[in-house]
Amino acid sequence: MREYLVGFFREFGYEEVDAQVLLSTYDAIVANIEANRLLSEIIAAYDADYQLNYEVEIYNKAKEITRITCLHAYTVELLVFICMTRRLRELYIEQGIDMQIYRDSVLDLKWKLEECKIVKGVCGSFVAPWFVGFFNLTRFAIGRLQFEIVTLWFDYEGRGVKIEKDKTQVISVHIPRTNTPIDKETCDRSYAQARAFYRERFGVEYPFACYSWLLYPANKEILAPESNTYRFMSEYEVIKSDDNNGEDLWRLFDTDEKDPDKLPTDTSMRRRYVEHLKKGGKVGCGLGMRRIELG
Repeated sequence: MREYLVGFFREFGYEEVDAQVLLSTYDAIVANIEANRLLSEIIAAYDADYQLNYEVEIYNKAKEITRITCLHAYTVELLVFICMTRRLRELYIEQGIDMQIYRDSVLDLKWKLEECKIVKGVCGSFVAPWFVGFFNLTRFAIGRLQFEIVTLWFDYEGRGVKIEKDKTQVISVHIPRTNTPIDKETCDRSYAQARAFYRERFGVEYPFACYSWLLYPANKEILAPESNTYRFMSEYEVIKSDDNNGEDLWRLFDTDEKDPDKLPTDTSMRRRYVEHLKKGGKVGCGLGMRRIELG
């Protein structure tokens, strides 16, 4: 496994310092008999069944590894999933899924590591449960965006849309933080590729929907109209929104801080948000259906 990890970090362009932290974590686990047994059980369980109970077979054992070794939980949890990519690659090959989709999907591990370093100051991931969708083959990164089939949780009718709670399915769109633009050409290519993929693999023609802080209605009063974020938001008809008391502010400000007086203002977007918050403005999430498909 160590040799595989070295090759994995090289293939996906991990910074040397991050690769060394993760390899040192692996070495520390292997050096502990009980922790090594647990890691082996995790890998074996995923190898045998990618639709396993992740809470029991993955997270509980990762937590136990953390307890035994006193290693950081964020680092251990990320490392565990990286070890599981060896089998994930095989699953893509066995199921005939484009290996570019595999590479784009697995890169999410790296994006989350970068995010964790910025927000928490730790080499690892503080959102490891998010990875499950990629590993049980229900979520796929296709180009710049990520997609999965979800069932909506509310009733709604209007604006050319009818939603039945717990029945209506859509292709949910996620925007990973990759430090690359979400320009129209790149996103349109992702949508087209995703539509073809879901038609071929699942035989479905569900509309695209997105639930994100980017689609919170007040954003249109904050964002610059010429920005890619404003354009992305404008392609969706927002049909539901929720205030969330700043729970997603970390996505923009790279900190758990919520006090507007303490938030960084080093970019124009951040300055606009801080001004909005200081005026008593709300933040939250919005659920939107992509306009081009509403007819």
